[in-house]
Amino acid sequence: MQHDPARIKYLLERYAAKSCTREELDELFAVIREMPAEETLHAFMEEQYMLLHTNGSLPEVDYEQVYRNIVQHTPARGMKIFTFGKVAAAAAIILLAGAAVIWQSQRKQTLPSSPITAQLPKTDIAPGGTKATLTLADGTTVTLDSAGNQVISSGSTTITRHQGQLLYDAGKETAALQYNTLSTPRGGQFRVVLPDGSKVWLNSASSLRYPLAFTGKERVVELDGQGYFEVAGDAEQPFKVKVRSMEVRVLGTHFDVMAYKDENTVNTTLLEGAVQVTEGAAKQLLKPGQQAVLDTRSHEMLVQQANVNKVIAWKNGLFVFNNMTLPAILREVARWYDVEIVYQTTPSTELYGGGIARSLHLSNVLALLEAGGSNHFKIEGRKIIVLP
Repeated sequence: MQHDPARIKYLLERYAAKSCTREELDELFAVIREMPAEETLHAFMEEQYMLLHTNGSLPEVDYEQVYRNIVQHTPARGMKIFTFGKVAAAAAIILLAGAAVIWQSQRKQTLPSSPITAQLPKTDIAPGGTKATLTLADGTTVTLDSAGNQVISSGSTTITRHQGQLLYDAGKETAALQYNTLSTPRGGQFRVVLPDGSKVWLNSASSLRYPLAFTGKERVVELDGQGYFEVAGDAEQPFKVKVRSMEVRVLGTHFDVMAYKDENTVNTTLLEGAVQVTEGAAKQLLKPGQQAVLDTRSHEMLVQQANVNKVIAWKNGLFVFNNMTLPAILREVARWYDVEIVYQTTPSTELYGGGIARSLHLSNVLALLEAGGSNHFKIEGRKIIVLP
């Protein structure tokens, strides 16, 4: 049976507002039980969750009461289980959770209490935050965070730190060959507005090298790690992002580049406009919603449809998983919490889906991952120990 996405959205919004009638509640859980278009529903819920998270409009939820309400209406037998923390719940909770949700296919049903309300252990680790280091053209370094405002001078260029981002006001005589480098540590992220007005968000363990003024025929920056770009349009001066041996050429567009050295691919994802990705003789022109994936070992490049919400989730304060392995998830977690991953067992082959807020403490993130899979974890200093 086909279900109208608009109707599903209406029912979820009614549920979130606690204004469902009994008939609407029965209809909603009937849809969840049948799951006729699982990928479509997951994508919709991710989009709605991140929209609510960005707008700060996620409601407060009594998770135990939510669970009791669900089990009164939804039989467990034959139903795909979605887990919130350690509480087995239905897919609609993704819209309501406000902190995190994990789902996984072929998941056994478990019903212990949610780790979100558990007392944090003494060895817990807080999430990353807004922090970076700016290296000026003369080698001077400036430590940056989100607190207060600051004016930094570099030649004839004035740099202002304001509300967790850098703003550039280039002087008329700024030499194009003078460069600044913005670097985020593990556990940090930062934003910069470049001299041409282009905006860049840097994820943790990343760096961006750029001139104090774009005076040549091209605007060229160099990226290591991950950055999200909103490029100011200028057809006379194309914008280029250099990533190792690869180059992303744009005119005016929104896109994300992920190029961590501990990943086997460099991923360029286009949200708006058009970009051309080049590596050696390989060239790919992307359309919105497409992703170029460069294998750094074979140097082969392919283009695929992207889950855009997942790609930019980090920018919106979330981890979002879409059929991801545990090691891939833990690499993201390690960069944000500045920890080392130590395997004392072989990680399970289960694939995870769902989302976790990056504002949670590490113990809560690990508890949610435990609820969604077979492995267990413990924190020792700044290490995550992966256990059977």
